[in-house]
Amino acid sequence: MRLYNSLTRQVEEVQPVDGRTVKMYSCGPTVYRYAHLGNMRTFMLGDLIKRVLQFEGQPVYWVMNITDVGHMVDEASPDAVDKMQLAVEDEGLSPAEIARKYEQAFHEDRRALGILDADVYPRATEHIPEMLELIRRLIDRGHAYVHDGTVYFDVRSFPDYGKLSGNTLDKLVPGHRDLEIAPGKRHHADFSLWKKAGPGRLMKWDSPWGEGFPGWHIECSAMSMKYLGERFDVHTGGNDLKFPHHEDEIAQSEGATGHRVVSIWVHGGFLQMGGRKMAKSAQNIQRVTDLSAQGIDPLAFRLLCFGTRYRSEMDFSWDALVGANERLSRLRKRVADWAAEPAPDALSEDARALDKRFRDAVGDDLDLPEALKVLEEAVSSSTLPGGEKHRLLTSWDAVLGLDLERAAREAWKPTPEVEELVRRRDEARRARDFARADDIRNRLIDMGLEVMDTAEGTRVRPRRA
Repeated sequence: MRLYNSLTRQVEEVQPVDGRTVKMYSCGPTVYRYAHLGNMRTFMLGDLIKRVLQFEGQPVYWVMNITDVGHMVDEASPDAVDKMQLAVEDEGLSPAEIARKYEQAFHEDRRALGILDADVYPRATEHIPEMLELIRRLIDRGHAYVHDGTVYFDVRSFPDYGKLSGNTLDKLVPGHRDLEIAPGKRHHADFSLWKKAGPGRLMKWDSPWGEGFPGWHIECSAMSMKYLGERFDVHTGGNDLKFPHHEDEIAQSEGATGHRVVSIWVHGGFLQMGGRKMAKSAQNIQRVTDLSAQGIDPLAFRLLCFGTRYRSEMDFSWDALVGANERLSRLRKRVADWAAEPAPDALSEDARALDKRFRDAVGDDLDLPEALKVLEEAVSSSTLPGGEKHRLLTSWDAVLGLDLERAAREAWKPTPEVEELVRRRDEARRARDFARADDIRNRLIDMGLEVMDTAEGTRVRPRRA
């Protein structure tokens, strides 16, 4: 698999540094508000990378953080507002309750969009000791200093500052919108690693420098290196995170270790609506739940996203989404029709050629638009039999994540033979003849069925490809 590396400005092959497992970190949700579709498109980026790598037979270990502290303050304003405090006042819940509420909503939304589980979802509030230790390392190495209970990273101590975003120190002027304005800083571009807690601050912890809370950027350095080590392969996020977040993360991680930490930085383009970036401040956000409320399958949004390369900005419209929903429904119906036809023992030469083109497309910096073209060629082919089309599309769905077999599952009814086997298995289980029950279970599995033990007895359904 090849991905565009934002750091080197070129497409590079993904090669695990340990020679075995690709280790990937994705910047996750800030859980004091609901995630919108623009956020979810960015989170889908890590999911697609993981799916393609696994499709190629490459093991992946994926970490996505939960920001429940740190990114709660607008650091560019002298009148910084604690956004968690505002949420607490609006909803009458504690900070922990606010965080868990929106974290749960995030997981519900991502599952609806077919985003696979990460291996770990570390919460910032549960990793304060790791952040404090990393800050101590940076102080000891001369990259950070303390002023009145706040610890700042000294950007002039890191000569490579700006190499990701291009925002080098000679280009950053005081008052830049992404730079914190605060007294005691040695350079206007210095950023906070640990902030002194002000009056009324709800979320604060003890530290060697007094009560305070972590800066936004330090959490990702601390948690990524805890779970993935001091050298890992892929780091994903939205384009808006290049500066200052990822630029500062590079400075922290490499400043602490003395070497490059991340091999490939991957950034996704914005989702726009009406020509403006989808954002709460623009009052144009749409949520996953809004789709379901309008009778749209959330996976239709996933399909819609595949029409635009992940690095490009994408314009969202309801008309386009309705079209994607209809297209998805038709695809599932065709897959259900083809499921009844015999599956080939081996793919034909034409099918193998299509399969290679699909694999080449998704491996080429996630060229999903090209992959969809290949899929449509397979669907409309006059030479491929239905069983072969079914085999191709259900295989490709491991990457697409569109649940193409849903219509087939919903329309499926057990045959009299299957019903009789289920009855005999339940009878064997009641008689505690487990050897016979296991033998029948294996026969059902060989018939392509998933066998489930429930309180009401054996249940079966077609096994997903």
